[in-house]
Amino acid sequence: MVHLSLAAEKLNAVLEKQSPFICSLLSKAGQKAFFPKDGIPGQTADAKGTKINATIGQAFEDDGRIMFLNAFKKQSLLSPEETFMYSPNYGQPQLRKLWKELILEKNPDLGSEISLPVVCSGLTHGLYIISRLFVDDNDTLVLPDLHWGNYKLIFEQADLDLYPLFDNDGFNIKSLEEKTSGNNQKKIVLLNFPNNPTGYSPTVSEAEAIIKVLKESAERGNRLLVICDDAYFGLNYEKNIYPSSLFDLLTDLHENLLAVKIDGISKEAYSWGLRVAFVTYGGKGLSPEVLEVLENKTAGIIRGTVSNVCTHSQNVVFKGLSDASFTSQVEEKKKILQQRYEAVKDVLNKHPEYTRCFEPLPFNSGYFMCIELKKHDADMIRKRLISESGVGVISSGKLLRIAYSSISKEKITLLFQKVYEVCTETS
Repeated sequence: MVHLSLAAEKLNAVLEKQSPFICSLLSKAGQKAFFPKDGIPGQTADAKGTKINATIGQAFEDDGRIMFLNAFKKQSLLSPEETFMYSPNYGQPQLRKLWKELILEKNPDLGSEISLPVVCSGLTHGLYIISRLFVDDNDTLVLPDLHWGNYKLIFEQADLDLYPLFDNDGFNIKSLEEKTSGNNQKKIVLLNFPNNPTGYSPTVSEAEAIIKVLKESAERGNRLLVICDDAYFGLNYEKNIYPSSLFDLLTDLHENLLAVKIDGISKEAYSWGLRVAFVTYGGKGLSPEVLEVLENKTAGIIRGTVSNVCTHSQNVVFKGLSDASFTSQVEEKKKILQQRYEAVKDVLNKHPEYTRCFEPLPFNSGYFMCIELKKHDADMIRKRLISESGVGVISSGKLLRIAYSSISKEKITLLFQKVYEVCTETS
């Protein structure tokens, strides 16, 4: 039996009344989760603007300015308030509002209202929040066989139900359909496009097929949580790729489906170290009250883990996103990655002899591509590449993952040449 606080009971009552299927998706921790609005953060908010405010655990000078050390302040161009003050547990309000506007702009097919994004400390933290809220011990997480290895740590309590990512040269629709079959079951599906490690995104027709499979599963009474890990959102290099996040098609798909979009500025805005990401919810017919409950529970998990996200990072991100040249700067960097992607394609096309040693997996987006070795142990080749050629790649099973995002266009030909040479020289 799950013992709930009165605050959690009130939140769950809203879900039971307005969206019982979401309540049934919650894990035991998710049922317990709440943001303590009557606790220190809430009482501090109530006292904002008072003449004598002795609520918050921060130090201020006698004249009311935030107390800080100049040794730190001189490292930043932002004001002390934009750097040293605590942020709200939900995130900076102006940043949340702006990120929602950007989601709506980049995903024009969104068919229903979505939550106000909650700020978290990087994509990994966002995924962890969802793991806590919705995944119990021995719940099943549907994943492709080729996935980011960190999922195993983030969703360590779940049983991973893997399906082959590819069917020939495209996304394996049939296997996803098999994994989401059945009736009246809880199904947790994680979609990561562009995919890490393969750098593959679905085409327009594949995206439509994925949506059809998930809708049919929901129509059979299955209760679906679909997590969209959109870490590499926007980095598409072919015209036939579905241009938006699948989140935009999922939010108005069926009353038995809750979609979660986890995204941020790490990859798509080339700001890995700032650790600013967002958790956003959407689902057909969800009321503002239900969305607010989900935001509240998300903030509760944040309060219980990192407390709040770095104020300085959030203000850097807000100001950067608001810069008039932001979009053009992003496009400039994307063009560089596009050129490297095309260089990889060109090298592989010009050297059919490489197929004696390895075959590329399908790729069309993101930071990476993978090659599958035909005869050799991938980790052994990886180690020989380091020791003999000064080349670093990642090994996983039979695959070598190549991050062309991290090397210049001019080095791509040499990289593949070295892989081929080490393979041919290894008996």
